Amino acid sequence: MSLNLVRNRVPHIIFIYWVIKIASTTLGETGADMVSMTFNWGYGSAIVLFLSMFAILLGVKMALQRYEPISYWLTFTASAILGTAVSDYIDRTMGLGYLWGSLLLISLLLIVLAVWWVKEKSLSVEMITTPGAEAFYWVAFLIANTLGTAAGDYLADDLGLGFMVSSLFIFGLLLITALLHYYTKVSGILLFWIAFVLTRPFGAAFGDLMTKSTEAGGVNLGTIWTSLLFTVILVIALSLEVRLEKKRDC
Repeated sequence: MSLNLVRNRVPHIIFIYWVIKIASTTLGETGADMVSMTFNWGYGSAIVLFLSMFAILLGVKMALQRYEPISYWLTFTASAILGTAVSDYIDRTMGLGYLWGSLLLISLLLIVLAVWWVKEKSLSVEMITTPGAEAFYWVAFLIANTLGTAAGDYLADDLGLGFMVSSLFIFGLLLITALLHYYTKVSGILLFWIAFVLTRPFGAAFGDLMTKSTEAGGVNLGTIWTSLLFTVILVIALSLEVRLEKKRDC
């Protein structure tokens, strides 16, 4: 196949990517809690629903064989919602707790990345052109989203930092990661995965801050209104990404 026929299947990692990613992961936290707790579906039923949603959207995304912003970010948001439900299931239903759940998920993520490297000879997250590489990409993203949720809950709940302090702490780590990216020669792929995992608990902690009661350290906006708020933010940011993608294609 000639190079001009190769189509990239994933977005460029620029500022708008991280804006959409944080909005999506926050919606993943509040959306999953809304279904499992507010609507009282329970974690098992919520996982079945979200897994079905993720599988359908991923099938459509893979069939496109290219990057299409709406399909990509719908799939990503489904992975974020599913990740939250799976994290809660591991902690509360299986009883592993956030710490052991996080360690399990870190191990799974490292295994997937290792197999991805062996099979594809690359861990690129900006140039994915084959179905195999894209499959590894989404499996790694799903695990990383689940890990981020567990890690965020571990900081806020098990260590007792609370939602506000946890958000500020993770924001500081993200700032350090950004500085390392711009001012050092640390591997860009390594820094991406650090930032990717960290933005998940940042979104989770911020989502909990918005939804939880004032007695629990939140602002008591509730899961429904918070989910609607971040849906609006996600739609606005995604519309900007669609415009940017159209300009790239011109």
